[in-house]
Amino acid sequence: MKFVKATRKKARLRLALTGPSGSGKTMAALMIAKGLGGRVAVLDTEHGSASLYADPIALPNGSRFEPPEFDALELTAPYSPERYIEAIKEAQAAGYDTLIIDSLTHEWSGSGGCLEINDTVAAAKFRGNSWSAWNETTPRHRAFIDAMLQSSMHIIATGRSKTETAQTEGANGRKQVVKLGMKTEQRDGIEYEFTVVLDLVHAGHYANASKDRTGLFAGGEPAPIDASTGERLLAWLETGAEGPDVKAILAAITGAQNVEALRGHCEAAIAMLPESEHQAVNKAKTIRYRELVPKQEKQGEAA
Repeated sequence: MKFVKATRKKARLRLALTGPSGSGKTMAALMIAKGLGGRVAVLDTEHGSASLYADPIALPNGSRFEPPEFDALELTAPYSPERYIEAIKEAQAAGYDTLIIDSLTHEWSGSGGCLEINDTVAAAKFRGNSWSAWNETTPRHRAFIDAMLQSSMHIIATGRSKTETAQTEGANGRKQVVKLGMKTEQRDGIEYEFTVVLDLVHAGHYANASKDRTGLFAGGEPAPIDASTGERLLAWLETGAEGPDVKAILAAITGAQNVEALRGHCEAAIAMLPESEHQAVNKAKTIRYRELVPKQEKQGEAA
């Protein structure tokens, strides 16, 4: 265990685009993906809406949007976390550089999504106790989040948002409803999983950054979203230091003191390293496992 100097590593984009229905999330995602370059895939849960943008589009301001070439997978109900995970793995195996998940909302509140799953589990196993049911539903949702975070692709995820309100007591002592802002229709805290969260403010493709670890959207004023947004994000992502030390990670695997430590090192390695290094990780794991298991069996026999 050793502390080392902190350096920002080269990374893949984790971007969320939120806004109410019709705010232009899908087009904004395609604009950014075009700026990122490479092969683009769209996981479409919006009944084929992404394919509507496959051809050039005239925008209200008179300009013309030339979309990137992209492939789409139309995902229908049930919108379980496992089906999202399967689609993410399929896109990664096919060699896409950017995956647009359009949208996150269905995994949470869509037909067969986490809220429905939890209600079903509660009724079947916990006598309607939804709080207890979350012990089974949360790990499934977490696995979906981890699949996004551990992917070697750029991930752009859209999410529907709605106006959040609360009832408060006014100055005259009467109850009144006040607007608290926009809330994404996903599990609370989903924004913490992304490097940047852009909230679209209207169909003109302007956005406010409600979260920004890049510093590219400082200033607080709505910024236009276009292909140059993706180009600037890519430049920031590429200016970091080189990625994890592969040799050091493999050395930790081959030096694991027991099977439990070996498992932990391997899980961390798969999460940190690109897919091209996974074969080396699995090879090192197999060798060390074969060394550890006979050793542990002999110790058990001696005992």
